[in-house]
Amino acid sequence: MVYAFVIILGLVFGSFLNVVIHRLPAKESIVRPGSHCPLCGTPIAWYDNIPVLSFVLLGGKCRKCKARISVRYPVIELLTAAIMALILARYGLSGQFVTYAVLSLFLIPISVIDFDKGLILNKLTLPGCILGIVLVLVFQVETWKSMAAGAAAGGVLCFAIGYLGSLAFKKDSMGMGDVKLLILTGVYVGFPGVLCSFFYGILAAAVYILVRMVLRTLRMGETIPFGPFIAIGTLVHVLLGQSIIEWYIGLF
Repeated sequence: MVYAFVIILGLVFGSFLNVVIHRLPAKESIVRPGSHCPLCGTPIAWYDNIPVLSFVLLGGKCRKCKARISVRYPVIELLTAAIMALILARYGLSGQFVTYAVLSLFLIPISVIDFDKGLILNKLTLPGCILGIVLVLVFQVETWKSMAAGAAAGGVLCFAIGYLGSLAFKKDSMGMGDVKLLILTGVYVGFPGVLCSFFYGILAAAVYILVRMVLRTLRMGETIPFGPFIAIGTLVHVLLGQSIIEWYIGLF
């Protein structure tokens, strides 16, 4: 029953994140107007706005104009539900579950928008940091020093690497948006968790670049947004961090 509730809640949140992803970069309100077809402007009735199910029943098309609905919408809904279920499996019904579930609800839209537009918006990172501080103080007040150290370390680390990269490559290698995202990450996972998240993110980015090099789809000088990989690294740390550390120590 608990898993069913969390999965349904994840699907609903995922539907809302689709609105955030579509409207925030365009500087549109995420509240009004209500959901509507981007092509013909027809308002979407509640029965056509049920996460995943409506997409399947409508055959991935608008009921009125038959325009194609991007498969990204149900994918993000399912992804949100899956991540929340995995966090529940890892932490149970606890303060950590609430904290990390909220973190995932910020990481998903930040990642998709950064991948699409190359932007990490203050409208997501700032509220995310504020809410993270509140959650940590409510559920894990004893870790406030780790939270502060994680936020500081995340910002300093990303800024330093970006600065050194700009000196080495004579161009910006890491934007201020990445700095703010690592500060956000540090607030939620603390120190040294933010360092682990950053490390796993670098590994994820390296794998992505390697695959694209093998497939010969990577263009010379192409800019690759790092935000999605920070998010991946953070979720890896949240879900598997302790297991990875124990495995690594076991090697010695």
